Amino acid sequence: VSAYLKERGFRSAAVVGDGTTLEVAGHRLAESFQKDGIDTKVIRIDGSEDGEVIANEQAIVQLLCDLPPGTEVLIAAGSGTLHDIVRFVSHRTNRPFISVPTAPSVDGFVSTGAPLILRGFKQTIPASSPEAVFADLEILQRAPQKMIAAGFGDMLGKYTSLADWRLGQILLDEHYCPLAAKITAQGLELCVNNAEEIAKASLHGMGLLMEGLILSGISMLMMGHSRPASGSEHHLSHFWEMRWILERRKAELHGAK
Repeated sequence: VSAYLKERGFRSAAVVGDGTTLEVAGHRLAESFQKDGIDTKVIRIDGSEDGEVIANEQAIVQLLCDLPPGTEVLIAAGSGTLHDIVRFVSHRTNRPFISVPTAPSVDGFVSTGAPLILRGFKQTIPASSPEAVFADLEILQRAPQKMIAAGFGDMLGKYTSLADWRLGQILLDEHYCPLAAKITAQGLELCVNNAEEIAKASLHGMGLLMEGLILSGISMLMMGHSRPASGSEHHLSHFWEMRWILERRKAELHGAK
C-alpha cells in the first residue's frame, strides 16, 4: 500500500479504523507509511455503548473533525461499516480513498453507495468507490468465522436480488443490464461452488470469497447503483437493523441477516 501511495505522489494520509481493525492492520499501515516519508494520522472511530461502530451522523462528524485539513488520501482499514463511513467522507471532502479490508464480510468494498443510518433511517447515499483495493489473504484468513460467514451470506442474497431485478424488468419495464447481472452471477457461483473451501477459511477459500464479493461490487459500480446485488432481501436487512437500533439491541452482521 505504501509503495502505491508513493507511486501516486501522496504525501499525507489518514488511516481510519476501529479499535480492532487498527490492531489488525491499521497501525502497521501507518508505520509503513511513515517509514516511507508519508505524513500519517491514525483515526479511531468510536463505537456505540455496546462497542459497535455504526455508520451514522456521529461517526461521520467524528471523522470530519479528526481529519487533518492537509490530508490527501484516506485509508479504510476495516470491514463494511468503516468503508461506508470513509467512502461518504471521501466523497464529501473530494479526497480519494484506498480500501484495505480486514474481513471478507460484505460485497460493498468497491461500490459507490454508502448505506448510512441518518435520523434513524437506513439510506444508501451516492458516494465514492475506492481508488484501489488491497486485500491481504492472511489477514482475511484470521477474521472471525462469523464475518467470513456473513460475506458468504451476502453472496447468497444475490439469488433473490438477481431475481427481483429480472422481475422489475418484466413487470415494470425497469432497465436491466445482462452483463452486470452476469458478473454478479459469476461471483455467486464462484462462492457457492467452493463453500467448503470458504468454510475452512483456507487462503484459497479467502481468495475465492473475496473475488466473488469484488465481482458483485464491480457490477454495482458499473451500474452506478446497487440493483444488480441488492433486492428485497436488503430491504428486510435494513428494516431489522433500524428496528434493533431503536430497541437498543446488539447489531447483527449484514450477511447474517
